[in-house]
Amino acid sequence: MNKLLIVFALLAIVGCKPKKQLVNKKPDAPIINTIVENNKLNAIRAAQLNFNTFSGRAKTQLTINNSSNSVTMNIRIAKGQKIWISITAIAGIEVARALITPDSILVVNKLQGLYLKKPFSYIYTYVGDQLDYSSVESLFVGNAIPQLLSENAHMEADSGNVALTGSLNDVIYKMVVGPDWKVKATTLTNQAAIQSAQVNNAIFIPSGNRMIPSQIDISSAANAKKIKMSMHYIKVDFDLPLEYPFSIPESYTEGH
Repeated sequence: MNKLLIVFALLAIVGCKPKKQLVNKKPDAPIINTIVENNKLNAIRAAQLNFNTFSGRAKTQLTINNSSNSVTMNIRIAKGQKIWISITAIAGIEVARALITPDSILVVNKLQGLYLKKPFSYIYTYVGDQLDYSSVESLFVGNAIPQLLSENAHMEADSGNVALTGSLNDVIYKMVVGPDWKVKATTLTNQAAIQSAQVNNAIFIPSGNRMIPSQIDISSAANAKKIKMSMHYIKVDFDLPLEYPFSIPESYTEGH
């Protein structure tokens, strides 16, 4: 369903991420084995956003290949359970809605009366079986990809920041964190699959006692497909009671 690319674009940017089970193919890979480095790694983990629920509204510029659209994304997350996304276009008209869980994907395309109902593994058709649900959650709140916070990473100073580098399966990664231990940039490259992704988090703003990037810029390339997404949060809230309304009208036709 090419008309649903605007939703799958939100997922494709993590397509070259490693699997949950990490395999260190290089027996001589650098190991973080000093107290100072372990303290830094623990500080990065502690700086990750922890929440029960998240809601945010973001003005978003989405570009797929040479087609660009300005939309508003409303995102609600029940941590570890579900991600609800509503996409509106000009004049606040909702054009698509999605509900993503660790087990399933539901999408309705309101412009064309289509729906998609698939297991979560359907995403593998677009991005390979490296994707997991926790990675999608981390993306929307500026957290680190969990698998990169590993004692097997190499840590070094990088222009006043700290960079974690290494390889996981076929993926070469670099994650840069600032003096506040927040993730500023992540680069992932899978040369074998001709995939790459760059995520930049900027302009951190307070929300209660938490700090979240108000600007998240993402670019991804997979073979000939190129996706860019620039999200600017204009409103965020944590740990509020949320609803995740989703239904498929009987008149809608199932897509493939």
